Amino acid sequence: MSKDLLLEIGTEEIPAKFMPGALAQLENITKTKLAELRIAHGEVRTVGTPRRLAVIIRAVAGSQADKHSENKGPSVKIAFAEDGTPTKAALGFARGQGVDPSALVVKDGYIYAVVQEVGRQTTELLPELLTDIINHLSFPKSMRWGHLDMRFARPIRWVVALFGSEVVPFTLPGVTSGNMTRGHRFLGKAEIEVNSVEDYFSRLDENYVMVDPDVRRRVIREQIETLALSRGGTATIDAELLEEVVHLVEYPTALCGSFEEKYLSLPPEAIITPMREHQRYFPVTGKDGKLLPMFITVRNGGAEHIDIVCHGNERVLKARLADARFFFEEDQKVALTDRVEKLKSIVFQEGLGTLYDKVLRLERLAAAIGQMQGISQEELTIVNRGAHLAKADLVTGMVCEFTELQGIMGREYALLHGENPAVAQAIFEHYLPRFAGDMLPQTTAGRLISIADKMDNIVATFSRGLIPTGSQDPYALRRQALGIVHILIEAKYPVSLTAIAAQAMDLLGISDSERQTKLLADIQDFFRLRIKNVLTDEALKYDMIDAVLAVGVDDIYDTWLRAKAMAVEGGTIAMQKAVQALIRVGNLAKNASSETIDPGLFTAEAEHALYKAYIDARAAVAKHEAEKNYQGVLTVLAAMAAPIDAFFGAVMVMVEDTAVKNNRLALLKAISGLSAHTADLTKIVVI
Repeated sequence: MSKDLLLEIGTEEIPAKFMPGALAQLENITKTKLAELRIAHGEVRTVGTPRRLAVIIRAVAGSQADKHSENKGPSVKIAFAEDGTPTKAALGFARGQGVDPSALVVKDGYIYAVVQEVGRQTTELLPELLTDIINHLSFPKSMRWGHLDMRFARPIRWVVALFGSEVVPFTLPGVTSGNMTRGHRFLGKAEIEVNSVEDYFSRLDENYVMVDPDVRRRVIREQIETLALSRGGTATIDAELLEEVVHLVEYPTALCGSFEEKYLSLPPEAIITPMREHQRYFPVTGKDGKLLPMFITVRNGGAEHIDIVCHGNERVLKARLADARFFFEEDQKVALTDRVEKLKSIVFQEGLGTLYDKVLRLERLAAAIGQMQGISQEELTIVNRGAHLAKADLVTGMVCEFTELQGIMGREYALLHGENPAVAQAIFEHYLPRFAGDMLPQTTAGRLISIADKMDNIVATFSRGLIPTGSQDPYALRRQALGIVHILIEAKYPVSLTAIAAQAMDLLGISDSERQTKLLADIQDFFRLRIKNVLTDEALKYDMIDAVLAVGVDDIYDTWLRAKAMAVEGGTIAMQKAVQALIRVGNLAKNASSETIDPGLFTAEAEHALYKAYIDARAAVAKHEAEKNYQGVLTVLAAMAAPIDAFFGAVMVMVEDTAVKNNRLALLKAISGLSAHTADLTKIVVI
């Protein structure tokens, strides 16, 4: 008879950022372990709060499924002697399979052990299973506590394990499983008896624990929106902040606080950052979209004495905003341009000079990329000024206190000191994108300085041998490379990565040719994986991606255009036929010893027709490639399928006449080269 299974791991407060991954792991590990043990079950659901991780498995079978298997052993010749008695090989195989040698079965010239394993009762397996699930959970950081050897995100204080209404007995270091959970740390009971899954949810609810994070998320959003609306505003609910708050509380209650209007004279980001990043507050805006002097936060508890809690939060925010206002006013006493000199006292990376040295490189590299793009002298002036001031805000008091404001405060201070607004915007944009899904720079100067800054970081770090491996990427180089890829694609910049990287190496003083070659190869491979990830996210088929990348990734925008063209044309029937024909052409073209085509050696009409089709296609392909119209290139190649098929139907290529054979192979080699700048069509999987 099937029963529901409940496992709750009670702990000290787990960091909010650990929770989503831990809950996903708990679900996956549970499903995997149940499958390994052949235990049938229904829905698997995970829930949790900062003090608990729980998994509920519905309709868990009362026993394992029986196992029937036929395991193949040695051949009959090896397994039996001439007189039919089992050899040592057969005896050893039978012993390893746990069967009597007389039970071995002969089939297809081999011996088999037929194993019938009767499923054990689930109750016998659960203690080890649940212990195994807990031990397989991993976290970004784990800890030991007391004198115990066990490692977990935080100390485990209790474990609930129920199969139906029965306790599943097992022991962890310092803890024995039972049916006693705990309510809210301050509002609920210290011990709560649980006798079923339904009982678990209802008893926790009675004790001020919303154990389901989806419920907490919905309640928090509704409370925040309603509270903001009641105060005549609209709450800005950042998804990442909301997710963090969900995993900070067990029983949420939103509250609204205020701050003095004088702080609204600060740049909006200087107010929002202390709210969001330091205090986990949600800002509120009016109908005009401007900040209102209020905030909304979420308390882990009920509405009792909410005014006292609100006052405490207001005092904390007031101190933060007072600091911000002080730094903002003090920073304005020194012009941004006068701060550049102070960058000489900040080391960029070990052995790679100071931030001032980086600024000098940034000016030259951004200008070089701009010249590659043919920008005007007016734009180049903005690029040079923006690059010169790009890092100056790093030595301001505001950014030293609130590091998240780098670039933002640079923009604000540049405007306050009379810099060109385009320069100010470039200072802000050169840090973009800062995270996955972030905005991209929209101005020419912002794009060029951003590309230069990120490429300098990548080349400099690679030159120290610090290439990201596995999950280790302390300098966020993958994110920066992806940023370059996205910027080049959106800006439609046809620029050579090799040229930019080589320029960055020169500016870093990397002159050894062998070292340069190695670094360029590593950087190309690094970017190849980034553009592959981007194309995969665009749902392009793996073979099309491989076909496009095989031609090269030096020009990211060009690679993108070729991939998008493949996505459109690659799935058509005409293109499939062309791929089949061109693969056959390519296979024979490998035998070509000459590239010279002599129409005078053609002996069949199909040869003349194919040659004419090739001449026309070559001109059309060249025109389309010049216009970066790769869909047009692929359409031309698709039209070649018919004359190619006619050629192979009428002509034998590998004839005895060497001159005729080589002439035909030269023609095929020329045709196979038509796609050389678009995609390696031999990598396309033809269905």
